[in-house]
This record gives sequence, structure tokens and C-alpha cells, in this order.
Amino acid sequence: MRLLRYVYSRLSEDLLLLALVFGFVLFALFTPLQWHQLYELVNWHTIAILGGLMVLSRGLEDSGALVQSGYWLLARTHSERALALALVLFAALLSAVITNDVALFIVVPLTISLSKLADLPIGRLVIFQALAVNAGSAVSPIGNPQNLYLWQRSGDSFISFIWQMLPISAWMLTALLLITTLAFSGRQIDIHTLAAASPTKRKLFWVSLLCFPIFLLLLEWGFISLAVTGVLLLYLFCWRRVLQGVDWLILIIFVLMFVNLGLLAQLPFMIQATDKLLALPGGEITGAILLSQIISNVPATIFLAEFSQHWYGLAWGANVGGFGLAIGSLANLIALRLGKQPGLWLPFHAWSIAMLLISLLGTFLLMRFIS
Repeated sequence: MRLLRYVYSRLSEDLLLLALVFGFVLFALFTPLQWHQLYELVNWHTIAILGGLMVLSRGLEDSGALVQSGYWLLARTHSERALALALVLFAALLSAVITNDVALFIVVPLTISLSKLADLPIGRLVIFQALAVNAGSAVSPIGNPQNLYLWQRSGDSFISFIWQMLPISAWMLTALLLITTLAFSGRQIDIHTLAAASPTKRKLFWVSLLCFPIFLLLLEWGFISLAVTGVLLLYLFCWRRVLQGVDWLILIIFVLMFVNLGLLAQLPFMIQATDKLLALPGGEITGAILLSQIISNVPATIFLAEFSQHWYGLAWGANVGGFGLAIGSLANLIALRLGKQPGLWLPFHAWSIAMLLISLLGTFLLMRFIS
């Protein structure tokens, strides 16, 4: 009963999950579905890897080490601008390792907790952290769900994917750091009190940290089942609370995305519409950017991957498309929801649309230079 109540509460609160369930019900009613067909629509390797990364990320979060680093940072920064730049870099680098959505669950609550120690522009900091995880996660195959999916589809090595994504990610992060410098003042931070952070669970921190490179190496060598099973068993027997703290419904959301969008891609009118979208100047890049502004970049990637094998064009477009409207990336919605600051939507879109335009300019300049 507790599980059913939990699922019901999540369905009532999570509009994306509710929309995906509703969409699946419509397909089930009006489309002849076979279970083996549904199973084949899901990229189970991506789902398994995402689950393993969520567990490792939760282990780092539960260790308390990242929160302590935030307190350490506040004690050593002397202006709003310096703090903002440090938090933007921290969020960007963290998102490249533990995915953008998970990084926000760490950096946004951390930022809000810092407001108890000093007078800070919390709302603006939350906005720029949302932008930071979009820019930083773009470089890494495990930085966000769309990259993880395209990396698995491409079959390229971890380093090759990074090399292909480095130009656009570097452009976006450099632009964001310059904008951050303009958006925050050099006013000195007046620290009221520097409370001690909760103690660190050192063993949990070091094991979680060391498991990341081992996990990635096993993925690189093709031992996906071994990597994911090993992580689950480790935390099941040593830190069961970590597994209990993982939001497993996220995996159900991605399974439903694969199924719904896979079925949608088979409809004749969608095939014609997508052909026209991909025929626009810029091809997959333009198509992924535009579609991301309508259905978010992860669903856009999964959908367009049914029509094109230009993986890096899709990856560039989907990552740039994370800027702009809030729907462009689930990370934007997570940040705005976690921030709990009134009046964030209008300033968020002002900064995010500016980043979209700058990133779009950089995309086509870089593509001309590279080609």
C-alpha cells in the first residue's frame, strides 16, 4: 500500500510522468501493441547505466562531502562574483561526472543552505546553476541522459565522444562564465556565521568516488551487466539506505519515453514532419534545437535518433537546445522547482534565451571551422 500511495503521489505531482502514462494509455487503446515490440523499443543498456550512475551519485551525496565543500568554498570567497563563478564551475564539472539532473539535487540545496550564512542573490545563483549543468554536462558521455543514449548508439569510445563534444561545450561554458561575470556584482560577502557542516561519512565517500572510474572502465570494455550488478550489490549489502534514497521512478520515466516516442516515430505523418524538420539548414542540429523547445531535449533526442544516425549533430543540437525555454531541459525544471524562489521564471528565460542565442551562434561558427 505504501508503494501504491508513493506512485500515486508522484503521478499527481510529476506532470511529465503523468503525461507519459497518459500517452501510453492512448497508444494502448488505439494501436495494436505487442509486448515484445514494446520491449525492443527500450534501450535497456542506457536504462541500466543510468541506474548505476544514480546509485553512485546518491552515495556521494549521502556521504556529506560535497556539502562540506560548499561551506569551505563560502569561507574562502570574498565577493558575490567570485562565489557565483566558483559555484558555476563546480556545478558544470560535477554535472560532467554525475549527470546534470543529479548534480542539481546537490548544488541547489547547497546554495539555498548558504543563504542562512550570508545575504546572497539565491534566485540568480539557482538560475546560473541550471545553465551551468547544461553547459558542463554537454562534454561527457555520462553528463546527461541524451549524451548517454547517443554514446551507446554511436558505439564510440568514451574519449572519442568527449573529443567530439569538447568544442561546443567549451564555447557554452566560456560564454556562461563571461555572462556570470556581468550578472553578479563585486560586492563583498558579509558572512553572518559559518556553521559546521554535518560530518562526512568518509568510507561511503571514498568507495563511491573510487567506484566511478571502475564503473566507467567496465562500460568502456563492454561489461555493462557486470558494472551495474556490482554497484547494486555493493550498496545493497553495505549501504542499503543509499538505494532507498534513489528516485527509481526516473527510470520508469525514461522507459516510457523510449516506448511512447518509438511508437510515435512509426506514425506516417510524424515521418513526413520529421523529414521536413531535418531538411532545415543545419540539419540534425537545427532539428534537435527546435524540437527540444517543444518536448525537451531528452525526448527530442530519443525521437530524432529513429530518423538519423548523425549522432554528434543530434548531440550538439540537443545540448544547445537545453537553453532557451524552461522545457528545453528537465534540468531547468528541476532547478526552478528546487530553488523555491518567487519570481524566477521571467529572469530565468531572459538569461537562458541569451545563452541559447550565443550557443547557436557558436554552433554554426564551430561547424564552419571544423568542416
